[in-house]
Amino acid sequence: MLYKVLIEPFVFMGEAPDLLVQTLWEGLVSGVLYALIALGFVLIFKASGVFNFAQGIMVVFAALTLIGLYEKGIPAFLALLLTAGVMLVLAMAVERLVLRPLVNQPDIILFMATFGLTYLLIGLGELIFGGSPKEMITGALYLPQGTTEVTVLGGPVRLQHLDIAAAVIASAMIAVLAVFFSKTRIGRALRAVADSHKAALSVGISLNQIWVIVWFAAGLVALVAGIMWGARSGVSFSLQIIALKALPVLILGGFTSIPGAIVGGLIVGMGEKIGEFYWGPLVGGGIDTWLAYVIALLFLLYRPQGLFGERIIERI
Repeated sequence: MLYKVLIEPFVFMGEAPDLLVQTLWEGLVSGVLYALIALGFVLIFKASGVFNFAQGIMVVFAALTLIGLYEKGIPAFLALLLTAGVMLVLAMAVERLVLRPLVNQPDIILFMATFGLTYLLIGLGELIFGGSPKEMITGALYLPQGTTEVTVLGGPVRLQHLDIAAAVIASAMIAVLAVFFSKTRIGRALRAVADSHKAALSVGISLNQIWVIVWFAAGLVALVAGIMWGARSGVSFSLQIIALKALPVLILGGFTSIPGAIVGGLIVGMGEKIGEFYWGPLVGGGIDTWLAYVIALLFLLYRPQGLFGERIIERI
């Protein structure tokens, strides 16, 4: 039994390196998309210190809004712009109706408010769009279809064109947001807000404006993630469970680190694919549903601040 668990999978990797490359590629695509979703959590956490439980349903709501507008006869790219506008309105509504009245309240109050926002968006989505699964408008958005087969290490590796597009688009968006929030005036204001709300207010930084910008950025992240995940697996309310896979990503990378979200996403994405393909048959499959949380648990035990998080030392 020890041989099957500790040795045989690695022997299989050496005997069929092309299958290892195929597995790593599929894990890389999933990891980049996980990182994109995690980025939405990171931005809101940096601005308010609150884990936004509603980020998962925001992914679903944005995707459903896009599909719903397209089904009403609106051209795909105009529907895309209008959906971005809807996410802006949502950001302004959250700031005005949720964050502003609860400013300076304990973090647990704001966290529970995001629970309420989650179920509000679920109910609103079901009321407007219905509860049945929908197909992403892949063709109308000119997302590529088909497969390219390349020879790697003596064997065929199949690359889905949609996966390539998803990896490129998600990576580009992560890079743009990382540069925007690290190099611009708004990015500096965000870091000031993350350090201290009171200090930020004292130098004239508007918390309300920062919160709107950050929630809108998280909404755009949710929109792109919803399009890519929806194109791969359809759009339904169960998609929010996939979005919450970003939680172990955040634990691995650190709740306040954009590079951590990227690295954590890649670790989770490739780790669960390798685990499912090579160790899944030993336990009957399904490793990809729980492996990320086991890895996160180990990090919580031995490095709770994550790979890139700041170690907090309290002196008594």
